[in-house]
Amino acid sequence: MTETHRVTGATRRRWGVPQRSVAEGSKASVQSADPEDHRRLVVPFRGHISGGMEPGKKLVVVGVVDSRPDRFYVALTCGRGTSGEPPPDVALELCVRFPDRQVLRRACVSGSWGDVDTSVPFFPFIREQPFKMEIRSERSRFRVFVDGQKLFDFHHRLPALGEVDTLWVKGHVSVTKLA
Repeated sequence: MTETHRVTGATRRRWGVPQRSVAEGSKASVQSADPEDHRRLVVPFRGHISGGMEPGKKLVVVGVVDSRPDRFYVALTCGRGTSGEPPPDVALELCVRFPDRQVLRRACVSGSWGDVDTSVPFFPFIREQPFKMEIRSERSRFRVFVDGQKLFDFHHRLPALGEVDTLWVKGHVSVTKLA
C-alpha cells in the first residue's frame, strides 16, 4: 500500500495505519476508545476480523471516493504487522488506480508478492461518489462486488483463511460504514 505500486517482486513496503477493530461475524463494527469516533471511520484504517475470513463470511466497505483521487487500497492480511511494515501474508490486496482506471489485485505469501491480476469488466469508482464494496469469502476464492455488480473473483493463494484477520483501507477514499 505505497504510493507506487510494484507489479511483482518480494520487496517489503511500508504501511502507516492506525489500529481500529472489526467485530465478529458477517457484520463488522468499529470499536474505539473515543465515544465520538464511532461516527467516522478514519482512513488509513486497520481493523480486526474476528474468526478470520472463513468461507461464507462477507465484509462490506461503504465509502466515498475523494474529489481528486489518485488511488486507494483495500487489503485482507494475516495479522496486523507493524505501523511501518505489513505482515508477511496478504490474502488480497486490491489497488484502485484512477489515472489508468484499473483495479489491481495480488497476494503476498511468506513475504513474496505474486503476480498482479488486472482484468475487470468495468471501472465502478467515480470521484466524489459513494460506493458499496462487498468481499465474499468462498472455499476457493474471494468474490468482490461493487454496488451489487460482480467486479472480479480472486482465487486464494493462502491455505488458511481463518488466519486472514485484518482489514486495511488506505488512500484517497473516505469510509462511511463497515459491515
